[in-house]
Formats: sequence, structure tokens, C-alpha cells
Amino acid sequence: MKYKKIVLAGGNGYLGTVLAKYYAGKADEIVILSRHQEQTENNIRTVVWDGKTRGKWAAELVNADMLINLCGKNVNCRYTEKNKAEIFASRLLPTELLGEVIHDLFEPPKLWINITSATIYRHAEDHPQDEDTGEIGCGFSVDVCNAWEAAFNKYTTPKTRKVALRMGIVLGRSDGVFPRLLNLTKLGMGGKQGNGQQYVSWIHEHDAARVTEWLADHQQLNGAFNCTAPYAVKNDRLMHIIRKTQGCPVGLPAPQWLLEAGAVIIGTETELILKSRWVKPKRLLDNGFKFQYEAAITAVKEILAC
Repeated sequence: MKYKKIVLAGGNGYLGTVLAKYYAGKADEIVILSRHQEQTENNIRTVVWDGKTRGKWAAELVNADMLINLCGKNVNCRYTEKNKAEIFASRLLPTELLGEVIHDLFEPPKLWINITSATIYRHAEDHPQDEDTGEIGCGFSVDVCNAWEAAFNKYTTPKTRKVALRMGIVLGRSDGVFPRLLNLTKLGMGGKQGNGQQYVSWIHEHDAARVTEWLADHQQLNGAFNCTAPYAVKNDRLMHIIRKTQGCPVGLPAPQWLLEAGAVIIGTETELILKSRWVKPKRLLDNGFKFQYEAAITAVKEILAC
């Protein structure tokens, strides 16, 4: 299917770059809403907004085929009160603003996908969490997810179909988590983290982009979708796959006490590594989506072959 216009709000980060590249040959025009002006590249152009107030940017949403909202401060930081406030505001304010504008438009976007997070579910080592029976967790990160989805659902948009895409960890070569794990492996520190039994719910960057296109094409679908590969992998297994594929025989483990000390030094939180995210994409599977990368070993091999 050829699209006329796709709008990526906050689309200048890693996943936004992946999506822009994916749709470059599938859409006449891709518009990135960003706080900073960027040079136009082929059919990809940037429109400046602040994510807080209405402006001329709102005209870009008129009759767009798809709006994908990717706004949100990176959670790879210490959870100070200042950072917590910024994490909330950077998600809630743009989401509510987009909902308000879409609600008021005579010709709004046909589809609005809000990229949220699969970390909304509890720490799970016993069984996978799906959209129907998954149990919502507790703590700061879950509070953010709940507020985020509440902001997404605040405004009724009868002319715009809405999907909350609960994204797992996106794996790709250029940015995100994978290059950091790869660097640890190359330094000989690619062993298990903590006890290594925590699950990692991941998705290859190409499948993440394919999911958005599939949702655009299946116009009867809406609501919350888990966006993860069907087979989550334990941390120790993922690190083993990376080591073996990269050809690194040794990987020193990082016990929890060391992770906690290191997190303070580098300014992050151990929850990002130690929480067991075992998430199943039940709605995608039930409705016939076919993953190109189902198993972590296949994804890692493809990424390292690039």
C-alpha cells in the first residue's frame, strides 16, 4: 500500500529514524514533528513543535494516513524527582495535545499509534503477560505507563482509530540497547546480569516497523497491542547468544551488587536490566501477524551481519 502522508511525532530518535527509513519508499511524504529543525532529506521533512502548545504544525495532521507518537524522555537515567517529572511530562503533554488537536480536526489522521511500553506489566518469571490476562505491575515505571495510556485515551476520536503499542526492547545495530550489550561483550563483560533469569521481551527493529504497517492495513483493529517477538529470552541466554555470534568466548557476569554500584556511577537504574519482562504479543499472533524474527538468535545473527 502506498501512503500519502505519515507523521512521526518526536520522530528524531532511534525508533523514529528506523520508521522514517522504513516508510521512505512507501509514503509520498513523511513529516517529523521535532523541537529542532532538520534539513529536508528526499521525502522526509521536519516541522518544529514544542509538544506543549498548538501551532501551525497541527495542519500536518489533516487527513494523514498515520500518526505515530514516539515522544518521551529516555528512561536511562537516575530516577531523581526532576527526572521523574520530566519523564512524565515528556509523555503526557504531547499525547494529550495530540488527542486534543485530533478531536477538533474535521479531517483527522486515519490511524494514531501511540508508542507506549511493555514494562506496564509486572515482573514475571512464572508465565508470559498478554493483553487479555496480563497483570499490571507497580512502581514508578508502571505509573508512567498507566498515566501515558490514560492520556492517550483522554479524548474520543471517532474519526481516528487508535492503537497503544506496548513496545518491548527494540534490537538494532545503529542505536538502542543492542550496541551497548555488544560493547560489553567485546570488552569481555558480556556475562549474565544479576542472576540472569530475568526475561527480556525484545523485537527486531524491522519487525517493529512492520507491525505499524500491518496495523495500518488491518483497519478493524484498535486498542492495546503488545509489540514484542513471540519468544522472550532470559538475560543469560541473550548474552550467550551475543557472545557466541560475536566470537567472544569469555563474558564476565555482573552480580546485582555490582550493577547497583555501577548504576549510580553511570546515572541509570538497575530496574532497566533486572526487571523480568515476559510479554506475549497475543493480539498480533491471534490476528495473523507473521514475525520475520521470532527467535533472539535469528535477530542477533542478522544484526551482526549488517
